[in-house]
Amino acid sequence: MTDANDTQQQFPLGLASRGFAGVIHRIAAADAGSALPDVELESRLIEMGFVEGAQVEVLHEGAVGRDPIAVRVQNITVALRRREAMAVIVV
Repeated sequence: MTDANDTQQQFPLGLASRGFAGVIHRIAAADAGSALPDVELESRLIEMGFVEGAQVEVLHEGAVGRDPIAVRVQNITVALRRREAMAVIVV
């Protein structure tokens, strides 16, 4: 049996543009390229509400280099660097 998420295109939230709305599929801290250790980045993201199945929407992008981004996760708005957002895999 095929999971519905397996048939949809998965990509890092850091590549999403303003207006994107989707669902968090998983956290892949090792692939983010962040200065933070993988375990710490994953922990911080989870504490902010970036958990599997959560609704996510990109609300705003910074003027310089489109960084940081303002993201709504469930009912909370969070500012996040694109580098760290690369750890959040969405569909």
